[in-house]
Amino acid sequence: LDDSMALDPEKSFLEYQESLVRTTRGIATTSQVILGKASTEPASIAPLVTEITNHFATLGGETRYALATCEQADVAARILKSCKALGDGIGELISNAGAVMDNPSDSFYKLELGSAVKNVSKQVSFVLAALQAGSRGTQACMEAILVLSGVTGDLETTCMFADTGTLTPLGPNDAFSDHRDMLMGNAKTLVEDTKKLVASAAGTQEQLATAAENIVATVQGIATAAKDGAAAIGPDDKEAQVMVLNAAKDVSVALSSLLLATKNASGKTIADPEMVELKTAAKVMIGSVSSLIKTVKISDDEAARGGRGMETAIEAVNQELQIFASNEPPQRESSPQDLIHATKAITMTTSRAIVAANSGKQSDVLNVAQLSRKAVAELLATAKATAAAAENDQQAEQVRQTAQDCVKALLLVMDSVLIITTKQNYDKKSKLPDLSKAVAVAVSDVIQSAEVLKGTDWVNPDDPNVQAENELLAAASAIEAAAKKLTGLRKREDVREADPALNFHEQIVEAARAITAATGALVKSATQAQRELVASGAMQTTTSGAYGGDEFQQWSQGLVSAAKTVAATTSGLCEAANAAVEGGASEERLIASSKAVAKATAQLLVACMIKADPTGSSMKRLQEAGQAVKAASENLVQAAKKAMESAMEEEAPVNISEKHVG
Repeated sequence: LDDSMALDPEKSFLEYQESLVRTTRGIATTSQVILGKASTEPASIAPLVTEITNHFATLGGETRYALATCEQADVAARILKSCKALGDGIGELISNAGAVMDNPSDSFYKLELGSAVKNVSKQVSFVLAALQAGSRGTQACMEAILVLSGVTGDLETTCMFADTGTLTPLGPNDAFSDHRDMLMGNAKTLVEDTKKLVASAAGTQEQLATAAENIVATVQGIATAAKDGAAAIGPDDKEAQVMVLNAAKDVSVALSSLLLATKNASGKTIADPEMVELKTAAKVMIGSVSSLIKTVKISDDEAARGGRGMETAIEAVNQELQIFASNEPPQRESSPQDLIHATKAITMTTSRAIVAANSGKQSDVLNVAQLSRKAVAELLATAKATAAAAENDQQAEQVRQTAQDCVKALLLVMDSVLIITTKQNYDKKSKLPDLSKAVAVAVSDVIQSAEVLKGTDWVNPDDPNVQAENELLAAASAIEAAAKKLTGLRKREDVREADPALNFHEQIVEAARAITAATGALVKSATQAQRELVASGAMQTTTSGAYGGDEFQQWSQGLVSAAKTVAATTSGLCEAANAAVEGGASEERLIASSKAVAKATAQLLVACMIKADPTGSSMKRLQEAGQAVKAASENLVQAAKKAMESAMEEEAPVNISEKHVG
């Protein structure tokens, strides 16, 4: 550990630090496992001792390189001291572990081992604290990113209030001019803070931490001034409110990317690729600040709002593209169908852009600017998450590329709208139809890439076809559950040895079982018929996920409703049969339940016949199943009537069966 200066490290301190944290935590975990085995399997401690020894050997090697790259002498001394103390603690643990293996029944050695493990855990915490002290700057960057996430969310929420016309001034005399100076002053300060943050990537951790803390404080001041200023504008000018808030939000998002790039570049050489990323992020940050300054200056100029709003939207879209191309992991999970749905906003935004270019109204241009921000952010976020879940790299790359191309096509439309509305460029206006067609083609490519991800086994849970089939299967399961109840039924026992009514109750049970079996077959036949309708193309869906109109929706809902009714009435019949055999219900209830099953069966048959081929095999199976239900229902009614007649002729004392079904 002491001979660290003779090394030639290939990595930065932060990289060695991350590795040291993992190794140190591995030591803590293994020590706890050793303590657990001491009471249950002392003989299995030996390989764990070898494991913890190897961990510390790795720790020693990594610590030497970390010390060689640490720029803070006090931090390096603290790391060295804590690692040596950890080594002493591990030595004590190994000694006590050996004593436990030699004397597995001696509680004294187990207590000593417990104390040693406790000491190792304590020393591990000291090592981790020392390592964290060596990365105060990067920790400050991560904490700042979390703070900015809240700032961005707060600005987005305020934008929602502005959209609804509920963002009102703080007081009767509140004016935007009262907040303009604060916004401009903070924006200029932010430019200087950005330069210091970028420079701190090549400095010490202390310098990085200070720069990160200062720049976040400045952006928080901008966010507060932007919210107060937007409120001062008043709900009568919602477009101006949203424009100011979006400009501040863009600054917050850009700073988050810059802080992440600074953290990754900290301690790297000037030729490292992370430094290139840092320079790019810094340019975006300066651009967003400049955009904020311009927005604040022209906030009172209604004639310039549309163009300024579109400019900031274009900058925001370019920023989204950079985030999309970065290595940042997706923040959510998305399905191929979600990606298809996200393209709808792109299509709508394009059509609104054509309208704005033709009208030339500032309000229309601002509306397109806001729509484009949301549409692009949603599409790229969804595409990134969908690509992450792709089965192979080729499919993932196709999704990413088509989404990127789609946004770039929309950017050309946005740029044309900006030029047309600000410079009256009629040559650009004549090219808009071709540009909008290019967006349509790009959207189609995105949808196609999403369809590829679906595969042959994918089903859309929102497809009424799928919903109908699922409900039919659920009805079948409900009928099967009811049938299981019938298997537990047994006839009631009379005090006398012979009673002709017993035969009637046996007939009731058998008839109820027959009805249950028949309705089960009926619902399964309906399920198969529904599947065949889908396979034949009679119930096709469009590529975009739209379905065959109100008529199909009504048919699907009718089929599902009929299947549910069959299941419910069948269950009610089984309950009535159960109660009748146990002597707890009248045969009239049994007859009514049987007729309800027959009626529900007829409704299901009618629902299927509306769309099914009357000459098809599925329809024949449905008719046969329906006839079986009808026949079984009639048999049950006859058995119940005979039971009623017998009961009227002679009443007999009965004992209720001890076995109750349900």
